[in-house]
Amino acid sequence: MEIFRNLARRKLRSVLTISGIVIGIFALTTMGAMAEHFNALIDGGVKYFGSSIQVGAPDGQQGSLLPLSKVDEVKKVDGVAAAFPGYSFSAKPGDVATVSFNVPDQIVAGDPGEDRYSVLQITAAHGSKLPETRGDVVLGSSMANEFKKNVGDSIALPVRPRDAKPDFVNHAFKVVGILNPTRTAPDNFAYITIPDGQMLLKDSLPAAIRDRIDVSTIAMSITAYGKPGTPLSELDRIADRINRQVPGIKALRPSDLVNSFKSGGAIFTAITTGAAVLALVVGGLSVVNTMIMAVTERFREIGLKKAVGAHTYHVLREYLAEAVLIGFLGGAIGYLAGLGLTTLLNTLGKSSNFELFLVTPALTALALGFAVALGALAGVIPALRAARLDPVTALRTTN
Repeated sequence: MEIFRNLARRKLRSVLTISGIVIGIFALTTMGAMAEHFNALIDGGVKYFGSSIQVGAPDGQQGSLLPLSKVDEVKKVDGVAAAFPGYSFSAKPGDVATVSFNVPDQIVAGDPGEDRYSVLQITAAHGSKLPETRGDVVLGSSMANEFKKNVGDSIALPVRPRDAKPDFVNHAFKVVGILNPTRTAPDNFAYITIPDGQMLLKDSLPAAIRDRIDVSTIAMSITAYGKPGTPLSELDRIADRINRQVPGIKALRPSDLVNSFKSGGAIFTAITTGAAVLALVVGGLSVVNTMIMAVTERFREIGLKKAVGAHTYHVLREYLAEAVLIGFLGGAIGYLAGLGLTTLLNTLGKSSNFELFLVTPALTALALGFAVALGALAGVIPALRAARLDPVTALRTTN
């Protein structure tokens, strides 16, 4: 109780000091939650691309289509356990790009058998986790929320843009499943069957050649897998063998994709953490200033305590506990304020697929632990100064 009474002696100063910690922890919580959300996306990409080999058109031929026969050629390469064709399209073509840390809404068509090899597993919250028949679609959690769809509803894909051209075509799909949140790419995917993917591919072709191309014989991409548990270095070697043995394609080394994801995540985390730490330093300096002033004002009180038998340890503990309490109060208030703001912004952004924050248990422990540690470190020097005071000198001091 004495610690609380000491803080109440200079209410305005205590409030301003705690406010400095509040601002720092608030910044750490909000910026950290943004980094956690971004890193969740990155981790999903690392997990997926670190366990598969992406095969597309050769360099300089982006957007080119691949003969479906290339899938069988890739399967014959030593080390390849399975290979699957893939098709993907923008779910909202014509959308103006905006600053967002979410994956854009995509329509994805693939072989259900690929799920046995993919490390990034998806599970169904309602209905099926993958479509089985033409005309069916399974929506990721974010897409289902964005378009307010439930199992049994119908959704037209791709979504017709406001400035759609006269030849724009979309199709009605029946929602047969809603996926559990993954905090990464599948949340923004709409999964359809390969025949439906080939149908959308045909729709995307120029009208002049649309009826002259057999889309059942081509793929937009190929995903190859090694045996379960194949290390990243071996997948790189398999990718190199695919490039040597299969002409007319380009297999990307998984390590190149993984490293690009990791470097992007490291840079973003460094920026957000740096901004939050800067705010925390300001808060820590305010604690140091307050505790030094508190010690100066209480010279006689400290001298009296030591004169009647208080040990150096007791004085040190008192002032250190006061600094820790300031850190904890500021940290708790700052964390709750940050949690409230991030939750509010995520709730407001759900309808437009604009969630930016993810508050994790690790972030909670970091914010509160950092606040307490900051208070303790900031209070060490003033507490030592108080503990080392000579009682006779302190009693002669006039405040």
